Amino acid sequence: MKNDPVRTAIFPVAGLGTRFLPATKATPKELLPVIDTPLIQYAIDEARAAGIERMVFVSHPSKASIERHVRHDADLSRMLRSKGKNGVARTLEAACLNEGEHEVVFVMQDEPLGLGHAVNCAAPHALPGAVAVILPDDLILGGRGCLAEMVDAYEHGKAGHLVAAMEVAPDAVSSYGILAPRSIEGPMIFASGMVEKPAIDAAPSRQAVVGRYVLDGSIFADLDALTPGAGGEYQLTDAIAAGIGRVGLAGYAFSGKRFDCGSKTGMLAAILHVARSNPDYADVLEEFCSLQAATAPAAA
Repeated sequence: MKNDPVRTAIFPVAGLGTRFLPATKATPKELLPVIDTPLIQYAIDEARAAGIERMVFVSHPSKASIERHVRHDADLSRMLRSKGKNGVARTLEAACLNEGEHEVVFVMQDEPLGLGHAVNCAAPHALPGAVAVILPDDLILGGRGCLAEMVDAYEHGKAGHLVAAMEVAPDAVSSYGILAPRSIEGPMIFASGMVEKPAIDAAPSRQAVVGRYVLDGSIFADLDALTPGAGGEYQLTDAIAAGIGRVGLAGYAFSGKRFDCGSKTGMLAAILHVARSNPDYADVLEEFCSLQAATAPAAA
């Protein structure tokens, strides 16, 4: 069986980023840079690499700067070129979404009613078939791109819902949705269900779901049927669980390295990882490491 192509990607970007205040008081967390590239740019590039046609951004009225980043700014390009900054202009033009190649839609989530609600806000704009969901603060670097790998696996796979999965340490299990595996075929982890944030002694595995999803189009009907949970929020994992018996569920063990850039430690780790891979920053890192070694206490 071959599933239909995945043509739509949904970017839930309405969250307020409270863990990064005061930095996110005026700057959306999705625009926080890993050195010089905002998180949202990595997510956009990942979707482009996966062949996505329509990108739906579920935003908030207070975060208009995300749309400014995503769309082409002709006035800024002209200004840069008039000052001889042609290289910078080309970089910005390549980063933005060309609406001749990709459809761009912005919809608003006015209230923080959960990830499931955010995804459902995009329902009227989704093209027929399965949809991808990308959480930009889950940064996944390396390989072909996590979503490209997942889309390829989905289109040739046996599960209607496919989620990115990675093995986490025992003490991290209670922070994630955890798959209940029933069989493994290469990178595909076919599952009978998910347990949300279990204690380690109750967890069915250590395979954690992280921020990439390819979901059967029936996800929107299951989201419509949800009742709100704690805090009045609608959880995407509840809607996925509701469809497992009909369409199936699998995790995908992606090849890249994931950074939780919704946390300060994860963002710092991502910055250091990117810096280490670029020779432009070698001197800075070497100087820092040398300073650390010089000031470290001597071993007893």
